[in-house]
Amino acid sequence: MFKLLIVLSMVVYVFGNSIPHGLQELSVGRIIGGTATTISNFPWQVSLQRSGSHSCGGSVYSVSIIVTSARCLQFVPASIVQVRAGSTYWNSGGILLQVSAFRNHEGYDANTMANDIAVVRLSSSLVFSSTIKAIDLTNYAPANGDAASVSGWGTESYGSSSIPSQLQYANVNIISQSICASSSYDYGSQIKNTMICAAASGKDACQGDSGGPLVSGGVLVGVVSWNYGCAASNYPGVYSNVAILRSWVINAASNI
Repeated sequence: MFKLLIVLSMVVYVFGNSIPHGLQELSVGRIIGGTATTISNFPWQVSLQRSGSHSCGGSVYSVSIIVTSARCLQFVPASIVQVRAGSTYWNSGGILLQVSAFRNHEGYDANTMANDIAVVRLSSSLVFSSTIKAIDLTNYAPANGDAASVSGWGTESYGSSSIPSQLQYANVNIISQSICASSSYDYGSQIKNTMICAAASGKDACQGDSGGPLVSGGVLVGVVSWNYGCAASNYPGVYSNVAILRSWVINAASNI
């Protein structure tokens, strides 16, 4: 159904000598046009890692729960997944914790990307500090045009074979679900009600940042999900809509 913009035989990503989950079809999760930052500016940001290599982003929901993308946790045992929190660098510093369990949204559809959200339980609790803090879930979808930021450790240019070790962020603007699905853009009916979009000229999220936070007004409004290309004209970044999925996150976090 989706236009395949990544040809695996031509692209090798150096994330521990393997392609991070979620990169096989859509372009997912890197910061394009970003700026280096420190974890103290984004203390809710974490790195999800597989067998010691960065795979996806995530957001601290509580001392023991991380919110991320369901596509990041397909066909993988919890035993090989770890979370690094409290560090500007995905490969050092902060605290590295084992994942004890995770739960993907039961309605997640890998074909349409609807309900692309998951919660992760850590094996031990985080200790909150200036570099590790929870972020609240939004109660309502932000307005079209609202300022937002997306952060992560994904690659910085399309087709790159490496990722930055230092956290990056980009400022973007919200595009509401209805407008993103309208004739103003080229997605059309692919934009479901569990999605929200965001974009800015030359700035976007793509490979390596899937599951990471889209923040507006100091609250989590989106989870990096998918797009066509990166910062491509008429194809904004698409995020899971936290306002719509909020009740599922709260329930799942209490029952995982």
